[in-house]
Amino acid sequence: MPPLFAGLVDDTGLLGPREGSPVEQVVARYLAARDGAFSGLVGQLVCPVSRLPALVKELARAAPARPVDLSIVVDTGLGAVPKALSTVLSRPALLAPRTVETAAPPDVDAVWLDRVAEFVPEDVVAVVEPRRPAPDDPAGTDAWLDAVRRVADQGCAPRLRCGGPRPTDAPSTADVERFVRVVAGTGRGFTTLGLHEAVRVEGGGGRRHGIVNLLVAVARALGGGDVAGALRSTDGAALAAEIGDWSERAVSGVRGLLSRCGADPAPGTALAGLGLLSR
Repeated sequence: MPPLFAGLVDDTGLLGPREGSPVEQVVARYLAARDGAFSGLVGQLVCPVSRLPALVKELARAAPARPVDLSIVVDTGLGAVPKALSTVLSRPALLAPRTVETAAPPDVDAVWLDRVAEFVPEDVVAVVEPRRPAPDDPAGTDAWLDAVRRVADQGCAPRLRCGGPRPTDAPSTADVERFVRVVAGTGRGFTTLGLHEAVRVEGGGGRRHGIVNLLVAVARALGGGDVAGALRSTDGAALAAEIGDWSERAVSGVRGLLSRCGADPAPGTALAGLGLLSR
């Protein structure tokens, strides 16, 4: 697995509606992918706190050969985090906690972020997603970006929601560009959710951002290039060719910022079709 893509894509299947993403199905898919043709691409399994008991039960039944790297998403309040971590840490043969992720109000401040840090062990990464405003709200967008900067400055990893069940869940290209430039300026790594496509797709009344686009956008932000152009491109071959010219240092810089992408399922076949992965 090329270093650019190693452990890049998390499985976010458990964040979907319960009737459409049963735990046993998501676990089976994740474990199969972790041992499959593109196993090196697979990162963490993302699980909301509310589904953690069911996940533990299913993993105990499946008996994985090695612990599952876990991202815990707070969906029942910060007060539930200590119990969730205790549950995970008491089952080291099944689970290894890597990140704790939570949404935050747009006016998130140092006091709120310090409270998050109190719940998260030093060897676990705290990920915080300031809520993005409605489209066409310049003042709200500025406040959102200020919150992203505060999250990074406080030592947490900002999270960017790139898509979801509603069209408004996908941010505009301009908002993604602003976010990337802000985190590049802080030097703090960030994560994403809802980034399911390898390369940007447009049509059907909406847009779906691409993993390859975002990787190239990060590289251009670090090098003073055209970030918006990278995000808008639907030319997968051209984007892949640009990646092919990167030095080892450039790859390290990109992954130092874009640490993980949440997707469902991992787009290994699509990336291989672009010549970025070997089958």
